[in-house]
Amino acid sequence: MFGFNRGQQLSFVLLLILVIGAPFVLYPIVVMQVMCYAIFAMGTNLLMGSVGLLSLGQAAYFGLGGYVAGYLVQSVGLTPELGIVAGGVAGAALGGAFGWLAIRRQAIYFAMITLALAQIVYFGAVQVTGFTGGENGIQGIPRGALFGFLPLASDRAMYALVAVIFLAGVIFIHRVVHSPFGQVIKAIRDSEPRAMSLGYKVESYKWIIFVLAAALAGVAGGTKAMVMGIQTLSDVGGSTSGLVVLMVLLGGIGTIFGPILGALIVIAMQYYLAPFGAWVVVIQGAIFMACVLVFRRGIIGEVAYRLRTQL
Repeated sequence: MFGFNRGQQLSFVLLLILVIGAPFVLYPIVVMQVMCYAIFAMGTNLLMGSVGLLSLGQAAYFGLGGYVAGYLVQSVGLTPELGIVAGGVAGAALGGAFGWLAIRRQAIYFAMITLALAQIVYFGAVQVTGFTGGENGIQGIPRGALFGFLPLASDRAMYALVAVIFLAGVIFIHRVVHSPFGQVIKAIRDSEPRAMSLGYKVESYKWIIFVLAAALAGVAGGTKAMVMGIQTLSDVGGSTSGLVVLMVLLGGIGTIFGPILGALIVIAMQYYLAPFGAWVVVIQGAIFMACVLVFRRGIIGEVAYRLRTQL
């Protein structure tokens, strides 16, 4: 099924059951937010896990996708699916330009360039108030009607759309990673000089993965803007870039299902630790340290290692 191995098939079926049953026992908005961040984290994992590139500026594409989708749906009257697609295209376009600049650098230099470029986008979001709303953000983004005739006003209807996008994202990323293209990407990660000696255009492969990750971030940002009905500066800030890296590391870098679990843990902590006020940061830090010390490959990564399979 979709090229999954046995362990991945069982994991995907379990994931499918959880996605279908979650809105009946949990607040749908929270679950939808988890799925949006999971798409974002899976895209980031493409960069970190498949190519070994640490980007500290992924929030730029996530935030831009949200702004583009929110603006086009609210001010131009686009339908929600076109708004989300536009968010993905905007993320991919920005990723194409930034990737072209950053991809020639390695390790910490690559991370610093992506961080600097993301800060430029954040500064632009603060200044271009006619498009982003500045510090107020874009508020009251309507969910509209899917294809113009299926209203998404109810949480259940919106949940169905987000679930389809999320599950399609899981299958898409799995197919990319396990395609011949994905095998070349892994070869570049393991030994870039050897891949070059075999005739592969390393920078082109890296750039394509960079654009794919940016496009997924844009789709995730656009979908989240539709769900929440608001797009703010926090989505394009540096803390969001750090948060998505944390999701990948917690769940398991280089795994298919790890970023999903990482997104679930981080978003759940944000909601359920809120009553602790200022102590939230301390508690989160302690939990993250414990996870890193106990699960050095991430939670799903450690499970996969123990079971000697890929998840």
